[in-house]
Amino acid sequence: MKDSTIKLKDQLKEKGYKLTSQRKVVLDVIMDHENEHLSTEEIYGYVKERHPEIGLATIYRTLLILDELGIVSKLDLDEEFNRYELNKDSEDHRHHHLICTKCGSVTGVEEDLLDPLEQQIQKKYGFYVNNHRVKFYGICKECSDNKH
Repeated sequence: MKDSTIKLKDQLKEKGYKLTSQRKVVLDVIMDHENEHLSTEEIYGYVKERHPEIGLATIYRTLLILDELGIVSKLDLDEEFNRYELNKDSEDHRHHHLICTKCGSVTGVEEDLLDPLEQQIQKKYGFYVNNHRVKFYGICKECSDNKH
């Protein structure tokens, strides 16, 4: 059993849940697409390839639980649906997102670009920022290159 599965099992148990095969396959799909920002329907599509008997309602319930436990993050990217990504233990803050207004692609920016601003806020206001969410909207490189 992988370390992440053991950790998930412990987290679920603490909250009174079990690690069912359905929950495990949803997590496996998210882990297999670790650097992507998948919608519920995309996750469902990948799960159906492995386990066609699992329904969409199960995917929704599982994602709610995984978000509640902090294993995944639900991203509101101003679309008609949410996207999900795996939380990484190594991140102090959630990373930033670049959203292309032309093709809808979402790219994660791993660097914390706001460290200097957070330090300034702490110094000036005595307010310690422990997290933030930032979304940048624009045109991605691929869409920009296709213009020419």
